Amino acid sequence: MIIALFVILIFCLLLSISLYNRLVRLRNNRENAFADIDVQLKQRQDLIPQLVEAVKAYMKHESTVLTDITNARANTVKATTINEKIAADNQLSSALHGLNVAVEAYPDLKANQNFKQLQDEIADIENKLAAARRFFNSATKELNNAVEIFPSNIFAIMFNFKREQMFEIAAGDRTKAEETPKLNF
Repeated sequence: MIIALFVILIFCLLLSISLYNRLVRLRNNRENAFADIDVQLKQRQDLIPQLVEAVKAYMKHESTVLTDITNARANTVKATTINEKIAADNQLSSALHGLNVAVEAYPDLKANQNFKQLQDEIADIENKLAAARRFFNSATKELNNAVEIFPSNIFAIMFNFKREQMFEIAAGDRTKAEETPKLNF
């Protein structure tokens, strides 16, 4: 009888250790996934001043677009937590979208080689960011599942693991994303 209790106790202890370690691995995987996003965000932040300078000469009266980009970039630099960085990145993405719309009115700017190169580099970084965000959301989903599914949810509560925020587009951008694009030929 004592041996059976001892075996059950050892089994429960090993199960507890395994569940706790899994939660820690999932949390660390999510943080690592966000670090990949941070690298891409940093590259984008470094390119933005160059892009703004290239555009300034052509867009003197579009200063609000440039101001929005500059302010959004400053907010991404100031952000410290993952959730603040997500919000700041959404703001910067909206501002860059505004720039792309404004640039359509300047055919000379679109033909400028320096601008085209910067635009290509930003497009490349945006693609890498999209891939990194997908990986981050996958890691977040795995962690959230472990936090909510029995029996690991018991250990999640005991050791203060909680459901984490996914990387989602801002509410205002969601409306734009759901609209059907208008094609003009």
